[in-house]
Amino acid sequence: MFHCVHLRIVVFMKLKVATVETVSKGRPLPAGRKAELAGYVSAAGQVTVPELVKYLKVSADTIRRDLDQLDKEGLLIRTHGGAMSPSSAPRVDASMGLRRRLQAEGKEKIGVLAASLVENDSVLMINAGTTALAVARNLQGHKGITIATNNLMIPAEAPASAIRSLYVFGGGVNITAQATIGPIAFPSTLGLGGLEIQCDLAIIVVGGVSIAAGYSTGNLHEAAMMNEMLSRAARVAVVADSTKIGRRLFAQVAELGRADYFVTNAMPSPDLVKELDKRGVILMTPDS
Repeated sequence: MFHCVHLRIVVFMKLKVATVETVSKGRPLPAGRKAELAGYVSAAGQVTVPELVKYLKVSADTIRRDLDQLDKEGLLIRTHGGAMSPSSAPRVDASMGLRRRLQAEGKEKIGVLAASLVENDSVLMINAGTTALAVARNLQGHKGITIATNNLMIPAEAPASAIRSLYVFGGGVNITAQATIGPIAFPSTLGLGGLEIQCDLAIIVVGGVSIAAGYSTGNLHEAAMMNEMLSRAARVAVVADSTKIGRRLFAQVAELGRADYFVTNAMPSPDLVKELDKRGVILMTPDS
């Protein structure tokens, strides 16, 4: 009799646990916890599951389910072992998949604006970065564009109908950035050394923009590549989403006045706007 009763209790407990888990998985995230969790991640920038467990005093499984749901709603970005705010600047070693999801809406707006500067039957030089991919996507409707790039993902993003020719610079490959790092020159089949190249417009994606440091990036080799692109362009458009404004990174690409256009997704600080105007740089934002 004892064994039989014990068996019934165990079965009942298992059924109860299963029922609770099923309801929990199918139930929407409570509004209060949803707002608190999303707000915490936004303020911290990047967090781990253990941090959130300690903060919210719920189980790790509950936190993981909450993060998955908030990721689907676009309120945060799920990462391995935690989450990060969509407005956070990515680490240098952040994966391309993660970078593409950060500031996605802002980058798309930048892409539309920067693509409007590209003329039909022109030569465009563009560097690495996920914002560059947004520019390439928005070349739809253009014709006869020749593209020269170190961005290994541009060939798959640029609309074939817009492209006359597409060249990818050789050199070493940065796997994380999906870009080549090397000299900007095409090898000559005649054995006469590199052939000089020029472009009508260079669109340069940077990681930092500030009055003191101008345009900057975190990699010295990338800075050299970008600087040489600038030197070969009749017109220059520097692009960066709003999270990059005010940042000063390791390697300077150029001073503020080196660009003809600065394209971003939100109006910068009045001081930067004034400085850009003083140096003759045309500011382009969705609202300007």
